[in-house]
Amino acid sequence: MSADDEGRLARVALTWLAEPGTRVVYQLVERLGPVATLDLLLDGGSPDGWLHSTVAARSAAGDARAVAAEALDRADRLGARLVTPDDEEWPARVADLANLRLPEASRRVDAETAPPLSFWVRGSWPLGEALDRSVAVVGARAATGYGQHVATELGYGLAERDWTVVSGGAFGIDAAAHRGALNAGGLTVAVLACGLDRPYPVGNTALFDRIADTGLLVSEWPPGAEPLRPRFLIRNRVIAGGTVGTVVVEASARSGATQTARRAIYTGRVAMVVPGPVTSAMSVGAHELLREQSKARLVTGVAHVLEEVGRIGADLAPLARGPQRPADTLDDDARALLEALPRRGVRDVDALAARAGVDLRTALRKLSLLEELSMVVRRDGGYALVPSAQPGRQAAANTAEASGAE
Repeated sequence: MSADDEGRLARVALTWLAEPGTRVVYQLVERLGPVATLDLLLDGGSPDGWLHSTVAARSAAGDARAVAAEALDRADRLGARLVTPDDEEWPARVADLANLRLPEASRRVDAETAPPLSFWVRGSWPLGEALDRSVAVVGARAATGYGQHVATELGYGLAERDWTVVSGGAFGIDAAAHRGALNAGGLTVAVLACGLDRPYPVGNTALFDRIADTGLLVSEWPPGAEPLRPRFLIRNRVIAGGTVGTVVVEASARSGATQTARRAIYTGRVAMVVPGPVTSAMSVGAHELLREQSKARLVTGVAHVLEEVGRIGADLAPLARGPQRPADTLDDDARALLEALPRRGVRDVDALAARAGVDLRTALRKLSLLEELSMVVRRDGGYALVPSAQPGRQAAANTAEASGAE
């Protein structure tokens, strides 16, 4: 076996002995290399007490190197591959997870946030290339129709603009984002919390097959690994750190999606939140994230997301404006004359000039302009509103009356 093959085998064995993200293991591998680190841990030389106990317990269940070799064979039969930091397709961005420190991390899943040792990948795209220009779209499993619609639109719009859509493959928001990207003919990546041969949830098996055909299925766990609850939070750090930014579409008060967004913030990524109805339980977590995290950005569509993650000055979202009306282009004098006209009937020029507060010469010039714009018509020695302009004028009058204006 070559030194390179030994190193790859050791990385798989280390991931089996200790869960991905274990900081002590990552630091040892960085200092000693994967083979020497594996030898050290198997000889009982762990510098951390809980890790020593974990390695001992796993070793009692089987030989780490034999388990790793079987995992590599199983992946080969599955059509998957192992990607390590020595491979050209390794996603360099995940290295930033070495600096991820969550405040008040009392649980091991919040403290053990080190970069991955390796990835199992199914799909033809190079992993690094797929994640280089990527946005995560995450949210509630029990998504509402509103949330699924928004996630689908985001997935479609991002993929249409050549951004990779990354999510976790779960029901609800994740699946909607993946499907939106697929429907746009774009690239999508599902990051799983289990082995690639054990798609979870099983109900999304057909979706996972579609993703593998045109995008990528990715996992840190070897084939056969179960989708245990803590693994979803461990997985979420990769979704947050491997992408340019994370969008939370819907999230309840206790949601893994908000945890992903927090990991994005503390890794220096962009965290974005789509607001929802204040009466919806599926929006509580999303709204609290906006309240608690000053770096979280409110977004309402693809244009806002692109402004946050795109190139400076090149991906600006258009300002939100109402429909443009012909009167919007008028200057103050022309607008005053238009407002001075009665809703019905005719008013002569002198009366119009006086009511608008402009001199007679200005009134004649501006009325000619309004005539050219088909907004007024000359009639019986005076001027009247063109009938087609009446509804807008009527609405303005109604508003004035409602506010107590003359």
